Amino acid sequence: MAGSRSHYWRTLGPGLLFSGAAVGVSHLVQSTRAGALFGLALAGIIILINVLKYPAFRFGVDYGHATKRSLLAGYRELGLWAPVLFLLVIVPVTPIVVAAIGATTAGLIGALTGVTLSVPVLAGLVIAATVVLIIAGGYGWLDAVNRVLMAFLIVATVATTVLVLPRVEWATLGDFGWAADPAAILFLVALAGFMPNPLDVSIPQSIWTIEAETRNPDGRAVTLPEARLGFLSGYVLSAVLAVCFCIMGAGVMHANAVEPASDAVGFATQVVGLYRETLGEVPALLAAISALAVMLTTIFAAFDAYGRAFTSAYSEIADQRDPGRLRRVYIAIVLAIAVSALSAILFLLADFKSFVDLATSVAFLSAPIIATLNHMVVTRCALPDEARPGAAMRLLNLIAIVLMSALAASYFIL
Repeated sequence: MAGSRSHYWRTLGPGLLFSGAAVGVSHLVQSTRAGALFGLALAGIIILINVLKYPAFRFGVDYGHATKRSLLAGYRELGLWAPVLFLLVIVPVTPIVVAAIGATTAGLIGALTGVTLSVPVLAGLVIAATVVLIIAGGYGWLDAVNRVLMAFLIVATVATTVLVLPRVEWATLGDFGWAADPAAILFLVALAGFMPNPLDVSIPQSIWTIEAETRNPDGRAVTLPEARLGFLSGYVLSAVLAVCFCIMGAGVMHANAVEPASDAVGFATQVVGLYRETLGEVPALLAAISALAVMLTTIFAAFDAYGRAFTSAYSEIADQRDPGRLRRVYIAIVLAIAVSALSAILFLLADFKSFVDLATSVAFLSAPIIATLNHMVVTRCALPDEARPGAAMRLLNLIAIVLMSALAASYFIL
């Protein structure tokens, strides 16, 4: 029995890492803002976004488990153009994405501790500590730390949501007035960008799937259905938590007609303060623990995700397989991301809400491209028949590509 539990928790690891990377800016900031601005009107949209983006993420698990290679190896099999296209659409937005996560984390720390240091300084300290931990510990530390923080997150978020339920205006569920508001459509793009994760996270997801199998203490191989179930568990968890944060925003902020603050520390202080004012000290403490766990897991997983994705791209394009060299490339990439993210915070962070919307929107614009590449990999590249997606999963991904492309076009038009 103990062995079975250990095996299950190991298969769940990559799914929890996905949740750790997902439950951050998309949930704490964007889902909470969705609830604050529109009540529960966008709750169904949040669920729909999670459903539509699921196949492209799941394809990363399928390919990684079946081939024991990064999804970028599949890109390379399609042709050199595919990994190059991936780099062209992802590299320019990475500093902005990581900077948004760092700024949110810094704002939250400032709000909870009362430290008077500026957001760039706090973000610098957080990023530096994260880089040291990532380089020193790798996947093992990432997995262990993420499990602990996710436990705090789940308990605090669910408990706080239950306490908020009586304050929610449930009539807003049927409000579709936002559909005729161009500003709301632009916000919808920003909400979809990080919900539940940027689609490029499917690359490190394939790598996390492989790494989980290499750390098998009992020698038992993970089957494809087990790998899929482990990922699905983490994916559903992140979707449920996204709805929870939307309910929190609706019950605490929308019900009191409070406009979200435009700066990082102000927004974090506002959320924690409203919990304390309306629900009492204990729920406020739960909310604070939840928010801190959210951002720590997110920035930790984000650095590892981009580091692994770009290292894998280098490996495939340069046909480089030497572990020592790839390790050095990984460290150099992580350090470069840290420096570029801090530069983005210093030069671009004027209005927190606008900065976060910029980061999440540009992340969404690459989503149709990544979803298309992932679809091509699992339908055209060499894979065992059981690893290929069924007709329903392929159709759902094609529908997602069409809808995401239309939403991205709307963004440019608006």
